[in-house]
Order: sequence, then structure tokens, then C-alpha cells
Amino acid sequence: MASVTYRFGVAAVLLLALCWKRGVSLRFPWRIHLALAGQGAGLCSLNCICIYVAEQYISSGLVALLFSLTAVLNVLGAYLLFRIPLSLRAMLGGVLGVSGITLMFFPEFGEVRQNPQLLVGLGTGALGLLLACGGNMAVLYAQREKVPTFPGAAWGMAYGALISTLTGVAMGTPWTVELSPLYLLSLLHLSIFGTIVAFLCYLTLLKREGPGPASYVNVLVPVVALLLSTLFEGYRWTGMAAAGATLAFAGNFLAMRKAKKA
Repeated sequence: MASVTYRFGVAAVLLLALCWKRGVSLRFPWRIHLALAGQGAGLCSLNCICIYVAEQYISSGLVALLFSLTAVLNVLGAYLLFRIPLSLRAMLGGVLGVSGITLMFFPEFGEVRQNPQLLVGLGTGALGLLLACGGNMAVLYAQREKVPTFPGAAWGMAYGALISTLTGVAMGTPWTVELSPLYLLSLLHLSIFGTIVAFLCYLTLLKREGPGPASYVNVLVPVVALLLSTLFEGYRWTGMAAAGATLAFAGNFLAMRKAKKA
């Protein structure tokens, strides 16, 4: 939890400094700040904390499966809250993607039957999923209010770091920092590339392509992770896992494919 605070705190300081240097205004009305705080809570704080807690009880594969559902829930949320038309193509692509992730991690479902305590992990992961979807809806609101991407992301990360700090204080988190080069370099890498660069790319994709296609990153992340695991950790593919990866990529192709003009 402390590392979540450090990660988004460093990213917020760097991005706020960049906005200040470029002369980008950081002033917004209070209602916009509320939306940016929701963005920070849902995407830069509480959802990450839920992931870390959930992975104490269930495998990262099951957590990845839960978060792949954002490909469907974001489309539904955008329709219910903002009346953004439902994209059947994105919905079908999301269903294919979730089905593929289910096949890839299907053997891990046996763990839940053997250990009922794993339901705690599934519940916490589901809460993180809902928070992430809420954060995405806050982003959509800010974008509809013409909030520029850079200052909006900077404030969102700052609020995320603040909310993580308050949550950590309430839970008695020890605020220690490991001063080893490995930890500091990994924290800097995560703050710059895994936060600033990744979030700006995601927010831009969300603005250009909509909530369905943008949230498909949560389907592709576990597929890419297993590919890297194959190269560096000796992961052995099964027929079911290969079929799941094929479904996931097929769903992505369908979700991102542009409709042909008449």
C-alpha cells in the first residue's frame, strides 16, 4: 500500500511539474475536481489496493480474469450514465475476450472449490473491478467536460496518492522505503512508464475509441504476461490456454475493428 502511494505520488509530482513548465492551466471548478478525485480513487488508488489484497488469497490469473470484465462493464456503464450507444461489436469482442481469459486460467478455478477462504479474494477483486469501472466513468465525465488529458491525469494521480495515504494511515501501514537500487529503480520505472506513459496512452485511447475498445487492455494484459512468462519463466502452454489466447485476440480484433461506412 505504501508503494501505491509512492508510485502515484512520484507520477503526480512529475506530471504536475511538466504541466507547470509548459504553462498548462491546472485550475478547474470544484465539480471537475470531484470527478478527478473519483478518477484517482478508481484508477490510481483503491483498485490497486484491492488487487494487492485479493492476490493474497487468489492467483494473479483469477484477478486478471475479473478485471477483463471491464471490457463489458465499461460499455454498459457508459450507456447507462451517458447514453453512449451500445456497440454490439465491442460487447461481443468483450465476451470473446473474457471467455478466452476464462479458458487460459480455468485450472485455477479448482483452488476456489478446495479453499473457501479464496472467496474473500474473489470478493475483494470484484470490489476492485467495480472501483476501476467507476474510475473509468469519472474519466468519461471529465472528457465530456473538455478537461485536457495531461492536467486531468496529473490531478487524478495526485488524488489517488492522497486517498492511498489516508487509507494507509487508517489501516496502520508502515511508511518505510527500501533504499536498495533495485527497489528505487523499479519504483521510478513504474512511476514513469507504468503510470505516466501508460495512463496517458490509456486515457487517449478511451477518448478516441470509447470505453469498450479501450478497456480491452485488461484482456490483453494477461495474454502478454503469459507470453513473457513463456520466454523468461518456462511457462508451458496447454491446448486450452492456446485456445483461450486465440479467443482473446479474436475478441480484440472484433472490438477494435471499425464499422464499414455505407
